[in-house]
Amino acid sequence: MEETISLQDLFKTIKKRMSLIVGLTFLAVVIAGIISYFFLTPIYQSSTQILVNQQKAPQQQQQYDSQDIQTNLQLINTYNVIIKSPAILSKVIQNLDLDTTPAELTKNITVTSEQNSQVVTISVQDPESFRAVDIANTTAAVFQEEIKTLMNVDNVNILSPAIQQENPSPVKPNKILNMAIAGVIGLMLGVGIAFLLEYLDTSIRKEQDVEDLLQLPILGLISPFPENKDVDVMTNVKSRRKKV
Repeated sequence: MEETISLQDLFKTIKKRMSLIVGLTFLAVVIAGIISYFFLTPIYQSSTQILVNQQKAPQQQQQYDSQDIQTNLQLINTYNVIIKSPAILSKVIQNLDLDTTPAELTKNITVTSEQNSQVVTISVQDPESFRAVDIANTTAAVFQEEIKTLMNVDNVNILSPAIQQENPSPVKPNKILNMAIAGVIGLMLGVGIAFLLEYLDTSIRKEQDVEDLLQLPILGLISPFPENKDVDVMTNVKSRRKKV
């Protein structure tokens, strides 16, 4: 006989193991909260923006046309690579006396630019908020100076330097998100274990279990006899014996 599980059986299993499911979910959330609040190092982020434009000689000053802007946009892709190159980051490390290498520092720097925009954003992440500000500003300043030599152009201006905030908030870890993800994982794990325990439980509790196990139809049932009726019957028997 092919074994089938109805939707009602699924809900019964979940209801039966509800304490296990809730317990695992709560435990996962608590563990994620403890790790996020007490063990993970807060990471702060600071950003600075630079503007890439087309420098013209004073006698050639005129409005930029679409070709000039397109040229600048093409340069941005090259600049994004140069900013994170050892030629720039090695001097940033030297200026700030950082105990790291260009290869390690580049992991903490993100260079982005909006589509069809001449503005490039340099974002730096670091466990210390003040150091993130210093690295972002120094990277922009070093790049602005070194690009004159590397590409023989002077078309980079610092648009918005990074500023140290009084009470900065870390960007990582996202404690609430970590706890929410842990809650979902705990819930899924609890439901999975609940169904696994139900599947491994071979005890016989109802008539259908007997039919499935023996592959035979049930001919009759013995109704349960309430305990209070046993007491009443014994009392009546004893009373009758006394009367006799």
